[in-house]
Formats: sequence, C-alpha cells, structure tokens
Amino acid sequence: MSLDFHDGNWLGGCFGMPEAPFLEAMPLSSAPITVSKIVRTVTKDVEARVTIPRSDAYLVMVYLEDTIHSDVLSNGRLAPPRWCVKGSLCVVDLMEGACAVLHRDLVALAIYLPKALIQEVARASFPDGVARTLRCRRAEPDKVVSNLASVVLSLFERDPATIDPLLRHLSIAVCTHLLQDCLDVVTSKNATILQADREMAAKGFMQENLGRELTVAEIAAVIGLSAAHFAQGFKNVTGLTPRQWITRARVGAAKTLLSEHELSIREIARACGFVDQSHLTKVFSREVGTTPARWRDRQLH
Repeated sequence: MSLDFHDGNWLGGCFGMPEAPFLEAMPLSSAPITVSKIVRTVTKDVEARVTIPRSDAYLVMVYLEDTIHSDVLSNGRLAPPRWCVKGSLCVVDLMEGACAVLHRDLVALAIYLPKALIQEVARASFPDGVARTLRCRRAEPDKVVSNLASVVLSLFERDPATIDPLLRHLSIAVCTHLLQDCLDVVTSKNATILQADREMAAKGFMQENLGRELTVAEIAAVIGLSAAHFAQGFKNVTGLTPRQWITRARVGAAKTLLSEHELSIREIARACGFVDQSHLTKVFSREVGTTPARWRDRQLH
C-alpha cells in the first residue's frame, strides 16, 4: 500500500474512515503534515483493524477519549491490550509500518509527521545537532501535546481560509516539543516516578483483568514502559508492588461477590483470578484475618 497525498483523506482511510475530516499544511519547506480527526465505533462482530503503510515518517496519535487497542506483531499475533487514557499519546515510527486492532471506540487525532519535517525543525530549533529523531512512545500522558491538540481540533470548525497559517505554527510547536522530549528523557532525574495518568491506566487495566493471570511486563506494555521501570515507579507511588496491588484488588473483588450471595466460593475464586478455592481461602485469610466463608456469614448478621 502506498501513500498518496492527492487521494483525499488517505490517513483516515487507514483507520477505515475515508470520510473523516482532515487538514493539511506545509509548515516549512520539506514536507506536509496531515491531521485527521478519527471517530470510529467498534462492534463485537467486526474486527476493527488499523493498518498504516511503511513510510519515512512518524504517526502521532492523540487520544481524545479513553480507548484500548492491541498492536499486531510481525508474526501476526496480537500484543497484550494497551490502555490509552484521554490526553495520552503514542508516537510510532512508520519505518516498518504499523498495525493494530481496536478493542474500544476510538476518538483521536491522527497526525502524520514526515521525518524530513522533523529534521528541518530540529536544525532550526536545536542547532547543536543533538535532537534529530523522535522517541517512540506508547500511551504516555503529555499535557503540552494534549493542549495543542485542543487548538488543532478547533481548526476543523474554522473558516478554511484562516486555517493554514495557524496549522503551520501549531505543527512546528508539536515537532519542537516532541524533539525536546527526547532530550528531557535522557537527562531526567525522575525516571522511576510514575505519573498519575499512567498509575490510573495501570490500575484500570489490572482491575479489568483480575480474572486472569497478569505479568508485570504485560501491564507495563499497556502504559508504554519497561517492566523494571513500571515496577519501581508503581511501588514508589503506591507503596506496593504490582503483584501486591493485584492481590488486594482480587480480595476486594471477592468481598464484593461474597456480599452478593449469588456465587459459590469456588465460583468466586475462579472469577477473581485465584487458582482454586483453597488458594482464595489462604490469601483471603492472610489479608482479612478470617476465611471467606466466615466473612460471608458475618455479612448475614
């Protein structure tokens, strides 16, 4: 599949939305930027696959609402679902293209940034030559880009004759910020501090998947971090390891089901991610100080 800048909204077409509104501008002299407003509804009976062809560019996704997707790996298998909260972004190098499957409705701005443009902005903004490429990011919160995206959104409602100069300036601002981010990451002294948005996204993902086995690497991938970085950062802000937090969440979920008196203890163990009833009883007794059966009996009196 090849890119054709003269074939209407080619970017929206990659998302299965060829009629999606889009904007184009030439910020400097090297290459144009394309911005498409994507609103795609996901249904259970139809796979919502997104395929972006390989090109010498980056794709920046700015999420306007919470969503979940899985990257499609080179072997065709799906990566673990990634939770992308409102205001977060992904930066993807399209050197090998990109493919993902949506698990939840997608409301986002898709921004196509040619590498020629990035390099041109880098030469103008960072004459020392340090910053030349962008850092690939996965579901990371970014207030600056989120705020700039809000301004870009407003352009879709403006007189087309007034859009071009504003979009050109906004595009340069986005490129400069993303380049600066690369420098900030290298010099950051707070690499093991987990931002609030990522903490929330990780907890949300764990809570939604209590009924199955979860690895630290899988949770970390959902919020775009390495397993070691996530584990250290999560403990720094919560005082618990991810495994300890999951255990407490499972016990809390078990309490909720026990109080509803609809499921047997064996069924509750399975629903909450415990190996069996014995495992639930052991962990519950350690955390609560009594067995699930005794705890349920107390709720009746």
